[in-house]
Amino acid sequence: MAPAQSKAKAPQSTPQNSLLREYAEQQFAEELEVLAKGDRTQRPPNWKLSPRTVMIYLMGGKLENGFTISPKYIGDRRLIEIAVATLATDRALLLMGVPGTAKSWVSEHLAAAISGDSTLLIQGTAGTSEEAIRYGWNYARLLADGPSMAALVASPLMRAMTNGKIARVEELTRIPMDVQDTLITILSEKTLPIPELGEQVQAIKGFNLIATANDRDKGVNDLSSALKRRFNTVVLPLPKTVEEEVDIVRRRVESLGRALELPVEPPALEEVRRVVTIFRELRNGVTEDGKTKIKSPSSTLSTAEAISVVNSGLALAAHFGDGSLGVEDLAAGLIGAVVKDPVQDKLVWKEYLETVIKERQGWKDLYHACREVG
Repeated sequence: MAPAQSKAKAPQSTPQNSLLREYAEQQFAEELEVLAKGDRTQRPPNWKLSPRTVMIYLMGGKLENGFTISPKYIGDRRLIEIAVATLATDRALLLMGVPGTAKSWVSEHLAAAISGDSTLLIQGTAGTSEEAIRYGWNYARLLADGPSMAALVASPLMRAMTNGKIARVEELTRIPMDVQDTLITILSEKTLPIPELGEQVQAIKGFNLIATANDRDKGVNDLSSALKRRFNTVVLPLPKTVEEEVDIVRRRVESLGRALELPVEPPALEEVRRVVTIFRELRNGVTEDGKTKIKSPSSTLSTAEAISVVNSGLALAAHFGDGSLGVEDLAAGLIGAVVKDPVQDKLVWKEYLETVIKERQGWKDLYHACREVG
C-alpha cells in the first residue's frame, strides 16, 4: 500500500510589513546592502562588512554617494571601536552597564552588521540550562535510534560555531554560575565537546560571542574569574548630556511609532526633554542646575524606560486624545515609571513634585497633570 499523502500545507511566510518587531537585518536591510556594495576594505573571514564599515553602520553618517546611514548608537565612538575590534579577534565581547544603556541594542546591531543574522540568541534567565547553551536531544529519535548527530538539537551557539557567525547571550549574569561556566571550553578552545558521541564541534572562522550583563537588577549571579578572563569587557555608560539622551529617546520613539502604526504626530521635543530631565535628576539625586539635592527612587529610570513613557503617552494621545502628545498623556506613565515601591518611591516622587516640578518655570501644566493622576 502506498503511503498516504500528507495534506498539510507548507507554512506561509509572514509578510515583513506585518511583523510587530523586525530583526535589525530586516529593518535596516537597505542600509546594510548599500554599505556592503560600497565596502572596499578588507573583511575578516565570514564578515559581511569590514570593521570600518560596521562602525559607519553603528554610528551613522553620510556616504560618498549621498546615502545617509542612521545612527544606531549615540555615545562614545571609541567604545564601539573597541567592541568591533574585539570581535575581529578570538576574544568574546561582554557589554556591561546599568539597565537601559543599549547593551542589547548594540549587541543585535553588531551581529546584524557582521554576520547578517542577529537571531542566534540565548536569553539568559534563572532557568537557563546547559542544554540551551550546548545542545539538546530529539528524544523520539534518541529512543528509536540511540545517540547520533541526527538526534542532536543544536543550540544557537552551536549553529553559530558551525556557520562562522556571531552568537548572542543576553543577561549572562542571570544564568546560574555552573551553567555560565559551560562557556569556558567553548571560548578557550573554540570547541564544543559531545561526549555522548565521542565527537566535538569545532568553530569555523567568523564565530564569536557577544554577551550582555548588568549588576543592578536583583537575581544577579557573578561571573567566575575563569569566565571573566575569556571576555573583553566594554562598559556602556548612560548618556552624558540631556541633549544626547533626548536625541536617543526621540529617534527610538519615532521608530517604534512607525512600527506600531500609531496615528499620531511625532512627539514634541519639549515633552521628550521634560521626561528626560525628570529621569536624569531623579537618577543623579540633584537638579540639572546643581542647586537642589533630591532623593532618588528605587527604580533605575533608564533611557529605555523614558522611551517607554513617551511611547505610552503617544498611544494615549492617538487613541484617546487629539493625536498630539500632551502632559496629560505623559503623567500616568511617568508616575508608573518612578513609583515602583508604593511606600518609599511615592514619598520621593511627592517631594520632587512639590519642590522641583511645581517651582520650575513653565512646568505648572505638568505639575497639575501629575497631581490629578496621583
